[in-house]
Amino acid sequence: MSAVCLLDTSVLVEILDVPGKSQHCAVTRSALATRIEEGQTLFLPMTTVLETGNHIGQVGDGTLRRRCAQRFVAQVGQALEGKSPFKPISFLRTDDLRQWLAEFPDHAGRGSGLGDLSIIHDWKRLCAQNAARRVYIWSRDQHLQAYDRAAVI
Repeated sequence: MSAVCLLDTSVLVEILDVPGKSQHCAVTRSALATRIEEGQTLFLPMTTVLETGNHIGQVGDGTLRRRCAQRFVAQVGQALEGKSPFKPISFLRTDDLRQWLAEFPDHAGRGSGLGDLSIIHDWKRLCAQNAARRVYIWSRDQHLQAYDRAAVI
């Protein structure tokens, strides 16, 4: 069975070639093509959408910012319509936020933000739902790369 992959912001900014945030666009897009060919299930967490949108909004050049925002809107829109390799996940629920907030002080003490915590929770939920499949977070951030669970057979 193919793997389950959660897309982190550090990867989506590369795929979209966000000015000032993207340094490995070609390599990342090639890796994306490989994952698609392998039939991996690619999830787009809500945190990734929000954080990427924030990075785009901070692009200094207005023309580049608008072009990038248009690519972003098209990509996320296609995901929402089921016309993309990405499946949206984790539209926030009150109970989830309460749990994350309770854990956040300890998590922040390790130098990680609320967005990362929400993606980790997405990963845990997908691990529970997909025991026979590898589940991992695709990230350029070292601390999130550790979330890679092999299929349990």
